[in-house]
Amino acid sequence: MQYSYLGKSGLKVSRICLGTMNFGPITDEKEAFRIMDAALDAGVNFFDTANIYGWRENSGLTEEIIGRWFSQGGGRREKVVLATKVYGSMHDENDGPNNEAGLSAYKIRRHLEGSLRRLQTDHIELYQMHHVDPVVTWDELWHAFENAVHQGKIGYVGSSNFAAWQIAIAQSEAKNRHFLGLVSEQHKYSLNCRLPELEVLPAAKELGLGVIPWSPLDGGLLGRNALQKLEGTRSGGISERIEHQQSQLEQFAALCRELGEPQDTVALAWVAANPAVTAPIIGPRTLEQFETSLKCLEVTLDEEVLKRLDEIFPGPGGHAPNAYAW
Repeated sequence: MQYSYLGKSGLKVSRICLGTMNFGPITDEKEAFRIMDAALDAGVNFFDTANIYGWRENSGLTEEIIGRWFSQGGGRREKVVLATKVYGSMHDENDGPNNEAGLSAYKIRRHLEGSLRRLQTDHIELYQMHHVDPVVTWDELWHAFENAVHQGKIGYVGSSNFAAWQIAIAQSEAKNRHFLGLVSEQHKYSLNCRLPELEVLPAAKELGLGVIPWSPLDGGLLGRNALQKLEGTRSGGISERIEHQQSQLEQFAALCRELGEPQDTVALAWVAANPAVTAPIIGPRTLEQFETSLKCLEVTLDEEVLKRLDEIFPGPGGHAPNAYAW
């Protein structure tokens, strides 16, 4: 396994991040345990989850599954760099009007305690804002996160789904408080979603954030079975998108056949090769999917292959402002 520092921090994480969104709703607890055991065996030490995973009335279920896995002992908790998120509604009637999605010092404190309880741990290495809250000030947010850091309940703070200018403001406000600020940005990024290259990726790299791409296979569109439209697979739910991009996907599949690698391996290798990226998040539903995802770190894409991928999946044209100014 390869490792990298998480942004400007001294924390080392695996170049693959295990996403757990499927644990509970799709992947049962027994299979989830097998996947997490295999992740540790493979050297994957970076696990990502969120308090709302499990979804709606089952929000928190995924964290509970991870917590029960930790409780088996064997040094599991000590071997994992654990990341979770706060923002969404947990459908807790006790929150009253504060049950709506968003961020506040009140919500951060309550939801952090809930995550710690479900995860059966006393600390979380990376606590991430799942979305931007345009109402809450950075004075309130950084005060809440500083308290959690000083109490030893979290180690670092990350963002998710932030624009570049929001990252810049967050870091500026943190600097004014002599606080470390954000160390990571979790963002949607793939061969089929390259808009972050315009501003988010260069901003993150300049301001010391490691980028943790979610949906690096674009919901299965870049998977090996996408063109087959096999009934019962994840691709069945995106048939319209597949039909709309059929020509691109066929070109991509042909290139992958030349390389002797499946589409998902090439797509993950491409994301991981970006210097702004710390670790793409893989979201396996089965142990087999997890094991095949690991192969992306063994693949090196040369300049000719990268050029051909640019032709199939054009990016935004470079970084801002060069991409749209003279």
